[in-house]
Amino acid sequence: MTIKTILVVGGAGYIGAHTCLALAEKGYVPVVYDNLTSGHPEFVRWWPFEQGDIRDRTRLREVLARHKPAAVLHFAGLIEVGQSFKEPESFYDVNVSGALTLLGALMEADVRALVFSSTCATYGMPQSLPLDERHPQQPINPYGRTKFILEQALRDYDLCGLMRSVMLRYFNAAGADFEGRIGEWHTPETHVIPLAIEAALGRREHFTVFGSDYETRDGTCIRDYVHVNDLADAHVRAVDYLLRGGETVAINLGTGTGTSVKELIAAVETVSGRPLPVVQAERRPGDPPRLVAGNQTARELLGWEPRYGIEDIIRSAWLWHSKFNGG
Repeated sequence: MTIKTILVVGGAGYIGAHTCLALAEKGYVPVVYDNLTSGHPEFVRWWPFEQGDIRDRTRLREVLARHKPAAVLHFAGLIEVGQSFKEPESFYDVNVSGALTLLGALMEADVRALVFSSTCATYGMPQSLPLDERHPQQPINPYGRTKFILEQALRDYDLCGLMRSVMLRYFNAAGADFEGRIGEWHTPETHVIPLAIEAALGRREHFTVFGSDYETRDGTCIRDYVHVNDLADAHVRAVDYLLRGGETVAINLGTGTGTSVKELIAAVETVSGRPLPVVQAERRPGDPPRLVAGNQTARELLGWEPRYGIEDIIRSAWLWHSKFNGG
């Protein structure tokens, strides 16, 4: 059996690095391509690493010619919703123009299988729950719109016989490697579980709850948190699917169940054994009360089952953040 190389674009980032571990465990050779703007060299010390930007066609050509990947995983992109309102031009430059440059280089190299890191933000405000792949896509921020535009491009590339792709729409990625090798590391940190854990560790004065009067079971927002290892597993399954000749498809990745902010706080307190200092604040504009995935397509097409719940997520994240201090 020939060992296949998979190019992981953005593989030094949070989800990309966990996916590299999963690829290696399944017998693939991950090769990381990352400009290290938000990725970390510490996360890719086990794999071949090529530094470069997705907007650099010449560098992409060199790397593709050297490694000859069977498929490509595309994680590289700007992801902060708030920042997308401040710098929409940067999001279009990287998430759209950069991705199209990558696609052009892949077609030149005759690489025809791509797994794309998309998002549930392409749906916009939920009209029905759980959200499944048939839900209308009406993004309400520049970040979600840039991901939606690339999804449309990938469908056109498929229509023209140029590229087959799996577009994976994440819900709330969370947790860390259970051995504590890698984890969630953003600068600045804006994601809810790291913020809560840092408050429990005393690295932040408090954890802020935005809104406690939503029409949910306890008044706080409900989100679908999916363990990063489950996401990584889904990416490996998506690669397998494409290499077997699978057709272009969009797939949600979520657990199908939701956790409220109050339930998340309780889980952090249980795992840490410490009280979490909490401050109540007003609702944030545009926050839907509930976001929960319909994941039947992932189950049927990829044979994917999320294995970990919120306590597993918190335990693995606690291990990572307890040993990691941001330096």
